[in-house]
Order: sequence, then C-alpha cells, then structure tokens
Amino acid sequence: MSTPTSADYVVVGSGSSGAVIAARLSETPNVTVAVLEAGPPDKNQFIQVPAAFSKLFRTEYDWDYSTEPQPSLAGRKVYWPRAKTLGGCSSMNAMMWVRGYAADYDEWARQAGHDWSFQKVLPYFRRIEKVEGGANPGDGTDGALVISRQRSPRPLTAAFLRAVQERGYTVERANTPQPGGFTQTMVNQKRGARWSTADAYLRPAMTRPNLTVVTGAHATAVTFEGTRATGVEFQRNGRKETITANREVILSGGAVNTPQLLMLSGIGDAEQLKQHGIPVRHHIPEVGRNLRDHLVSILAYRAKSGTLFAAERVAELASYLALRRGMLTSNVAEAYGFIRSRPELELPDLELLFGPAPFIREGLVQADSHGVSVATVLLKPESTGEIWLNSADPFDKPKIDPRYLSDSAGADRTAMLAGMRACAGIMDVPELRSQVTDYLQPPAPAGTPLDDVLDTCLTQYAHTLYHPVGTCRMGSDEQSVVDPKLRVRGVDGLRVADASIMPSIIRGHTHAPSVVIGEKAADLIAG
Repeated sequence: MSTPTSADYVVVGSGSSGAVIAARLSETPNVTVAVLEAGPPDKNQFIQVPAAFSKLFRTEYDWDYSTEPQPSLAGRKVYWPRAKTLGGCSSMNAMMWVRGYAADYDEWARQAGHDWSFQKVLPYFRRIEKVEGGANPGDGTDGALVISRQRSPRPLTAAFLRAVQERGYTVERANTPQPGGFTQTMVNQKRGARWSTADAYLRPAMTRPNLTVVTGAHATAVTFEGTRATGVEFQRNGRKETITANREVILSGGAVNTPQLLMLSGIGDAEQLKQHGIPVRHHIPEVGRNLRDHLVSILAYRAKSGTLFAAERVAELASYLALRRGMLTSNVAEAYGFIRSRPELELPDLELLFGPAPFIREGLVQADSHGVSVATVLLKPESTGEIWLNSADPFDKPKIDPRYLSDSAGADRTAMLAGMRACAGIMDVPELRSQVTDYLQPPAPAGTPLDDVLDTCLTQYAHTLYHPVGTCRMGSDEQSVVDPKLRVRGVDGLRVADASIMPSIIRGHTHAPSVVIGEKAADLIAG
C-alpha cells in the first residue's frame, strides 16, 4: 500500500481507541484520515481463536516489553505483552467487557470536569455495545462492538459461582453501575470468535476512500512548525517517511508507546530529554509518570478433569471451525467478581478471577495436566510508577517501572494477601475441593502453611493483568499532560486518546473505557 503524503487527521496506533477514532472521523466524506500502525495486519489465526490469545505472546504481534526489576517481587522483571497489530490489545486480550464502576468515571470528572462523569460517558457505552443472542451487558443494543455471553463455559465455572455464594457473596448480571458480586464474564466475541475494534470499527471503515491504514509504520517523532504539530515521521520497510497532518495528530499508542513518542518528540521532563540529547519542545514533567497497573496473583490448582486442558484436540478444533462452539471459544477468565479487602471500604478494591485452566508463569508456560486458576487483582493500587526513555533511539524499548507493592504503608501487599486468602477460601468449598488436588502455582508440598503459599505466590509469581494507564494524565490542572479535551498542553494540533490519559485506574478492565475514550475523542475532535 502506498502511503499518502498528507491527511487531515493522522492517527498513530490502531488499538482500542485509535481504531474507533479513525472510523468515526472518516464517517465525514470530505475529511481524510490516515492511521499508522507499527505492527502487521491482524491475520494470525490465533487472533480470532479466543482461547489462544497467549500464543501471540512474544511473537511479531507483541511489543514484548519487560519492566525494570521489581524489589517487592523478588527482583523479577515482569513481562508486559502489548499487542502490535490492527486492533491493538483488543486483538490479543482476554476479551473481558467490564465497564467498571460509575464512581470511577465520577473520579475522572473531579479531575477533568463533568463531561467525563459516568452520566456523560454512559451514552457512549450505549453507542458502543451491540448485544449478541439476547445477552444483556447493560443498556446497549445496537452499537458497533459485539458483546456476548460465553458460548461454551466449562461446568467448573458454574461450580465456582455456586462456591462464591456458599462463601456469602452474591451472583449478579454483569456491568451494573456499582457491581456488588460475581458474574460470568461478558466477552467481545461474535459467534464465538474474537471481535476486536479492528473488526468492529476499522475494517468496515477501510472501504471508504478517505481512510488509509498503513501497517508496518513505526512512528519515530511528531513533527512541528513552531508550537504546532504538523505531522508524523515514521519508518516503514527500512525507509524514513513523513506524513503531514492538515488538521491534527492524534496519538493512540497506549500507556507505553504514547509517552515514549511524546518524549522522542521533545515533550516531557526537560532534564530527562536533555540527558538523551533530545531538543526540548515543551517541558511537561508528568509525561510518563502517574503509571498505574493492575497486579494479579494467581493460585493454580491441579484438577481431575473438566478444564480447558483438552482445548487443542482435533474434536475441539472441529467444533470450533464448524459451529464456533467448544473449549476454543473460552476467554479463559470465565468468571469474576469484586470484593473488599477490608469491610470498612466504601467500594471493592479487589477483583477475583476464575479460569478453568492453569495460567502459569505469565501465560508463557504450557501446563502438563488439567488445572484451574483463581486470581486476585489489585484494583486501586497506592503504588505508582513511571515510563522513561532508555535512549533517543525510537527502536530502543523504553524503561518501564510500575513499582508494584512499593507504597510506604504496605497497603497494596496487605490487600493482595487478603484477596488471595479469599480465593483459597472459595476453593475450599467442598464442591470445588473435590475436583482439585495440589498446587500447580506456586508448587507447594502438602501441609505447607497457607500464609507461606500465599506469600510465595505473590512474591515469586505475581504479574501484570495488562492494564497500564495514566502516563499522559488528563486533568483540569496545568500540571496534567492533556486537558479535558485531550489536547497536549503547550502545543497545538496534538491530542492523546488512549488509556494513558486516564487520571485514575478503573475498577475492572481497561478495554471498555479505552473504547469510550476513542468514541469521545472523535466527538471532541470533530467538534
């Protein structure tokens, strides 16, 4: 595909937000839009097969990042998969459609104005959500992104939901404004196959003559005339190219790549930029800071049967190909719920996940037997981190330091251990206990004290749940990176629209709010 030399809008990144923005802006026939995607087209067979998402890890479809060593996690570097293809992480995630709490968006509104409140973003959810098969994730009925129930959940998932009720928790429908219990996961699937933002938004829009999507285009810098962004430099097939933006440049590369590109373009902390020999365009110290992520700690148990262990057998492949049914339609995390680590909390601070499969060593290790996973997710971490440059080379991976469990009071660690005890308690309900045996993760001899098991699991095995946010924080204050209309402060013609703008992290999963950000950004840009 030949690359246009100019477009009215240049969108960098085609993920959960970028694909939406490009599709919506190109609905106006006399507006031209170009999308630059660093990765290849989303043609890999494992993208469409829901249960196979971890097979994309550390392939050409993955940026394959790792954090700095984490002192609270035994000095480990934590693997951070970030998708590098059309649809971005919506083409590689676990497809969980979790809106989050109304209170999360109202928290955004306190920092960035009423237009970001839950009542203001709710119409975007209704615009986005297209319900398949009569399932009801909320209020949406005719949107672009298909939301469906699990087509072939494992019986163990139903057993888990019965077990949480035995432990005194409620089971409810998904995506209420203030969830109070557990539910079976709603997923971004259409007839049992993944339905990414590339499927829902970008591919239909690519039939329009005013939209051009360029893959294999690695953005290296935003270009400027004075204080106005004029386009984007990128490399494709080993050649340096430039595309001019007649109106605006929109960065939608996500919480890692967007701050990296801003810093490479001279926007960030002046002292850090000078250390790498990068001319300072505008001093914004918060670029790359305010990083928050959901840490997850997974207890995996060996199981007798009834898990996804047989998902790759010929019979399951045939069922998937012919009927879009069977184990391969599973998103693995088939159920979840929200709990409080302490009873006095107004809202839950933990999410518990259940998967009828062992998710071992960050999804990079194949299990050798039947197994199940039950996990604790820290939803509102006190610990904050940072992303900064390794060098001025745009192909050099940035430094990522989430500083997990680093809060001085130790509240994050205490909350995680409380959630893990709750997980272990649920697994001790007789119906589940009769179907599992020893620990797979962490490996622990019979009779090992539970506190030792939990401490080892957290320290030696905890990892990201793939939800980094906040590194280009939105706010009404002058210290924020972008204003409430997502315009980068101190320059013109440049916006950011992706998970990096979230001023605080969502209680839930970041895909749904990222799609909302894309929809709202398109409205803001179009005026």
